[in-house]
Amino acid sequence: MRNAVCLFALIVAVLCAGNPLPASAWEHWGGDRGGSRFSPLKQITPDNVGNLVRAWEFRTGDLDRRAPEVMKRTKFQATPLLVEDSLIFCSPFNEVIALDPGSGVQKWRYDPDISTAQRPANRYTCRGVAYWVDDRAAENAACRARIFMGTNDVRVIALDARTGIPCADFGNNGEIKFALGPLEWPGEFQITSAPVVARDIVIVGSAIADNRRVDALPGTVRAFDARTGRARWEFDPLLHDGIIAGHANVWAPMSVDEERGLVFLPTSSPSPDFWGGKRPGNNDYANSVVALRAETGERVWSFQTVHHDVWDYDLPAQPTLARIDTAEGQRDVVIQPTKQGFVFVLDRDTGKPIWPVEERAVPQGGAEGEQLSPTQPFPTHVPALLPQRISPGDVFGLIPLWDRGACRAQVASARNEGLYTPPSTQGTVVFPMTGGGVNWGGAAFDPVSQILYANTTRAIHIVKLLPRAAVADGFSPPPGHDFGRQQGTPFAMTRAVALSPLGMLCNKPPWGEMVAVDLKAGKILWRSRVGTTEDRAPLGIAFPFGTPLVSGVAITAGDLVFTGAMDAYLRAFHARSGRELWQGRLPVPGVANPMTYLWKGEQYVAIGAGGHSESGTTIGDSVVAFRLARPGEAPSLWSRTIDRPGGRFMSGAIAVAVVVLLMAMLVWRWLRSRAGA
Repeated sequence: MRNAVCLFALIVAVLCAGNPLPASAWEHWGGDRGGSRFSPLKQITPDNVGNLVRAWEFRTGDLDRRAPEVMKRTKFQATPLLVEDSLIFCSPFNEVIALDPGSGVQKWRYDPDISTAQRPANRYTCRGVAYWVDDRAAENAACRARIFMGTNDVRVIALDARTGIPCADFGNNGEIKFALGPLEWPGEFQITSAPVVARDIVIVGSAIADNRRVDALPGTVRAFDARTGRARWEFDPLLHDGIIAGHANVWAPMSVDEERGLVFLPTSSPSPDFWGGKRPGNNDYANSVVALRAETGERVWSFQTVHHDVWDYDLPAQPTLARIDTAEGQRDVVIQPTKQGFVFVLDRDTGKPIWPVEERAVPQGGAEGEQLSPTQPFPTHVPALLPQRISPGDVFGLIPLWDRGACRAQVASARNEGLYTPPSTQGTVVFPMTGGGVNWGGAAFDPVSQILYANTTRAIHIVKLLPRAAVADGFSPPPGHDFGRQQGTPFAMTRAVALSPLGMLCNKPPWGEMVAVDLKAGKILWRSRVGTTEDRAPLGIAFPFGTPLVSGVAITAGDLVFTGAMDAYLRAFHARSGRELWQGRLPVPGVANPMTYLWKGEQYVAIGAGGHSESGTTIGDSVVAFRLARPGEAPSLWSRTIDRPGGRFMSGAIAVAVVVLLMAMLVWRWLRSRAGA
């Protein structure tokens, strides 16, 4: 009886969330239109997850067909969809590939022939595609079911989901090419995240190179008729009255409430990121969750999470649509995680916070010509998912007088007054870093337990403003530093992750952590480190420090949370306790969102495993799927159960001690040699 009640509650919860999800499907990039990343499948459980075996591996062939210098500029971030009896995903070069879900054998492939000479600012990447069915078309009509994709060279492409053939009635033989203003180079503007489809309208955002110039391109969101490709509307997410700026683009994934006819945009910061003297005011509707009418582009509401952003704290994550219990009853909400580690929970109809958000005073004294906001919004009910301040005493290093001392010096030399310390010519500590907190992988929401799960990254950025006179045409930044000329401002900028001489992050571990949050209670339930240094450290030493986590998680009704990391494993965690239960070895790191599906009675978990060039991982071109072992099937060498987490930590501690001893011996020998000289 209890199981029947639980099953009924699960069905009701999923249906009431406004995002019905067939038991076998993963039809949207975030699992459903609202990005919950939740699957009702429960064949794989904490009791049997150790029996997972590698079902298949598919390689796109990019490693073999493309030059090494081109592959070094790729990020494999795609999440496959299960639609039309196929797993469909895109490669970093926008090839759309359909696989047999049970075997991983290719069924069809479409190549848009992306130029590899354009050097896109955000690397070659494609996070996913969108699926749509034309309910007016005949059942067997060509392109009744369509796949939409935005490309690195700024096209929107429509394909028949069953064959991969371009839809001749969409745009110009299946594609639309944007008309843009002048570009500094062909890769300055691209499309990296999957489009969304709402009320038969295809909606796409864009990714634009940061910190190049004040008068950058606007971050216009564009909408097209899903049948014909005819332009329907455009929305510029930045009010331009009295300011000089561009961007505020939507590079992260969007969400859709089909019933309400709303599309939810996570907007980014105006140009440039770190000096805003020519864009006074709060810069509405940048750094905001914006709700638009899908059919017209009319703004319904917006909520700004950062006023007058000069920290690159744009919204990188898909807004998650959910239904939650509150003191006033059930509410349909938009959950927006941020790089700072905040979680804003907004009413879906009005955009007003469900729980109080306070405007608090923040550090002042910006660079010359800057006009900072005196306050910033702070949620009060849900605690921050990670620390938001770091002191010289919080730095990390294996050897106190050497690498830890170097890290302490980096932090101590920069301006450091906590969250929202303004950029400066002295150098400013930005913690969490501009790629920290919750990134494009977004959060996942269990509609039954009403628990939110999110991967987070902890790292320090040192941002420094350089007076224009100090930046000659031939200026080169120090190694490891990003450089932006910020043309049209008094300052260029550099940005660097604070690293020790050993190449380790200067802040204390964990560097990557999964967090589970009870939204109703406003309480963090557990934290778990995700990832080790096994695939980065010498001799494969697996320091249990966690790795930076830009990708997200998938959760199931089987009480499991799946995620990748910057090491080459797919992992499963117990959803209730956060305990790591299982690891599945991948050919290279799976820096993509995993997904799960049911095929011919068996549950699979799949992830793109192609690495992440900006993070320095090895690069590959694979999609890998796991399933439970069949009767008589031998255990997989690619799968292992984690049944003694304490033992793993102890092995990591021993490894640290060994490395410290070796480094101490090297330093001692170096000191003696210096003394002898």
